[in-house]
Amino acid sequence: MIDALITSRTRVKLLTKFFLNSHARAYLRGLESEFGESSNAIRLELNRFEKAGLLTSAMDGNKKVFQANRKHPLFKDIHNILLKHLGLDQIIHRVVDGLGDIKKVYLTGDYAHGTAGEVIDLIFVGNAIDKEFLVKLIDKAEKMIKRKLRYLTFTEEEAGNYLNGKNSEDYLLLWQQA
Repeated sequence: MIDALITSRTRVKLLTKFFLNSHARAYLRGLESEFGESSNAIRLELNRFEKAGLLTSAMDGNKKVFQANRKHPLFKDIHNILLKHLGLDQIIHRVVDGLGDIKKVYLTGDYAHGTAGEVIDLIFVGNAIDKEFLVKLIDKAEKMIKRKLRYLTFTEEEAGNYLNGKNSEDYLLLWQQA
């Protein structure tokens, strides 16, 4: 879907990298090896995004490190477009309803780092989660978004213990009970 609107693969990868998880930080050479693309193509896009105010940068030693500008007026819109592009909005909508006492849903794995992968990793946090129902919903969601889903279920205490050992870039809160 987004590929039809934005024809530059590099631009789509950078948007996913920085705007799916706003804590993601990266520098040119790291992006070059991660994306498998030329540094020149990546540099051009980084400069465009920085000039537009979508990315901020800071020096870390001799490396210029980029990060999404969370204060940019379009940040939330771009983030929501990426969630829709990946089908995560539909997963949350379909899975959370009727699943039990769900408190939070996190994205982990490659997608939390802003890297497209084969599998979308999710963590469901709550009490008395209906796991049989979850398996059925995951199966339906996989067919709908044409991606594989892998998930863990935790109580709030278990989730706290699990996430405490992680960097903030390793997980992304997708949904929280109001």
